[in-house]
Amino acid sequence: MMAPMERALAQGVRGFLLQTCGLPHLFKRTFKMSETTRNVQPVTTNIGKEGSGELVPSRYALRVGDVDVVLISDGVLPLPTSTMSTNVSEADRNEWFDGRFLQRDMFDWALNIALVRSGERVILIDSGVGDGFKYFPRAGRAVMRLESAGIDLAEITDIVITHMHMDHVGGLNVDGVKARLRPDVRIHVAAAEVEFWKNPDFSRTVMPEAVPPALRKAAAKFVALYSENIVRFDQTVEVAAGVSARVTGGHTPGHCVVDVSSNGEKLTFVGDAIFAVGFDNPEWQNGFEHDPETAVDVRVQLLNEAAETGALLAGAHIGFPSVGHIAKNGEGFRFVPVLWDY
Repeated sequence: MMAPMERALAQGVRGFLLQTCGLPHLFKRTFKMSETTRNVQPVTTNIGKEGSGELVPSRYALRVGDVDVVLISDGVLPLPTSTMSTNVSEADRNEWFDGRFLQRDMFDWALNIALVRSGERVILIDSGVGDGFKYFPRAGRAVMRLESAGIDLAEITDIVITHMHMDHVGGLNVDGVKARLRPDVRIHVAAAEVEFWKNPDFSRTVMPEAVPPALRKAAAKFVALYSENIVRFDQTVEVAAGVSARVTGGHTPGHCVVDVSSNGEKLTFVGDAIFAVGFDNPEWQNGFEHDPETAVDVRVQLLNEAAETGALLAGAHIGFPSVGHIAKNGEGFRFVPVLWDY
């Protein structure tokens, strides 16, 4: 293990190398989608070529033992706050959002993906939303940001799909992306997930009405495009040295998380198992969960695991860069973000 000062110096050099190498009417109460976006817009001015000069943080690099990990923001998804708390009262929901100086009706869900380098293997975890859903115009930036970080899609040897919702497979569905990937790229997806999307059940979800058809369309397109590249696994799969995926279920039947372990250090990318509200209120159910009760059990299990081991945790819908530790806090938990390594 490195001494603290040695680690700090190594991270500083690594950072240098990486740098160089809604409005209230957006949703009606019936959750119909609108083209309007929120009234406070982010800074997206570019300096120089597209992607290279964005005035927003979009990439964060760290090392887990001998494995390099980069978290990349695909953007944000504006959605009703009610979808993050379908089993609680409006008063309880409002209290949580008021306490964080956030709007009560709409919330910008972060959307993150990850890139992992272990030895000769380069592994992409999820791919973002792509361009197949017009109501998410502030996301779909993953490919652009990979390229602005100097990452060629042809370098990617493996892809792990945590689940087949459109904000995780959509980036692979964008025109031209498949042609830029290597022909033999391996796409690891749980067998239960592939089977589920042959005839998906939305009976226990609470989504805006435009979303289920878009999810079906994106999943079907993904399977049609990449049927020869998909490698199914049952419960666990080792993708590369120190990088493995394990099925959790809950959010979707084949939802999985990705564990990165090396030299006694660990980071778990939890996909959609944990959302921003889930640290304080792990029992709050999410409208995108196909099995809400199981999803709660999975969330509590993962949070307890991280709290007990001290491992790092990152996720698709936790505020960028989403990397932090978990501490127990009464009946809930507390997310402790890592300090940025500038």
